[in-house]
Amino acid sequence: MKSHLGRRAFSNMELYTLFNGYIYGDEKQKREQPKHWHFWLPVLAYYTGAYSDEIGNLTLSDITKQEQVRGFTFTTHGKLQPRFVPIHPALWHAGLQDYLHFLEQQGHTRLMFDLPAKSGRFSEKVRIWFSGEGERLGYLQKCGLPNVDQQGMKTAISSLRLNFEQQVHISAIQQGNKAAMLYLLGLKNDGQVLTQPQAHQLKQILTQVRVINPNIHWQRFTERHGQ
Repeated sequence: MKSHLGRRAFSNMELYTLFNGYIYGDEKQKREQPKHWHFWLPVLAYYTGAYSDEIGNLTLSDITKQEQVRGFTFTTHGKLQPRFVPIHPALWHAGLQDYLHFLEQQGHTRLMFDLPAKSGRFSEKVRIWFSGEGERLGYLQKCGLPNVDQQGMKTAISSLRLNFEQQVHISAIQQGNKAAMLYLLGLKNDGQVLTQPQAHQLKQILTQVRVINPNIHWQRFTERHGQ
């Protein structure tokens, strides 16, 4: 799937490489300065379809429950509609509950508390870490992946939204619920704001997003050892 920005979704092999990279393994890189958001932001981008600024703005109070379904409430990206996105089971499996307890114990309110804003936005810091800049290699390059392919199409952190979009699109078509797909992506339908579908319907569609690496866990990330 290509976007008007000249971006493309990651291939399955690229996703596997990203989510089996050093962030999700057992060893730190030399001179690496790990941050909790390095672990969580790509995972959240893949399983929620949210942009990095939206994820950067998430607070503990943005995690709510509807119809016994826990989810994130995204409200921060100007072009997109506020939306409730159920939490994919893979996020719980990756230690999200443990991380939320850690945040509460430490007195943090933002989920990405160690991601600083630049000019009021988080995306610039994320872009440089993920895609690199100039001589500086990003996580992509450190995983052996280029950020521009032979056709000139770019991959970036926002490419994970395209992967999310592809999968919820297929799932929504199978379930005959296109409105739920548009809602999960924060899009309008012919210029009209969409009414939120039932939370269990959203969860049904979202849980079809594939689990790339079932072995990733936040605790494993914090316990990685140096080379």
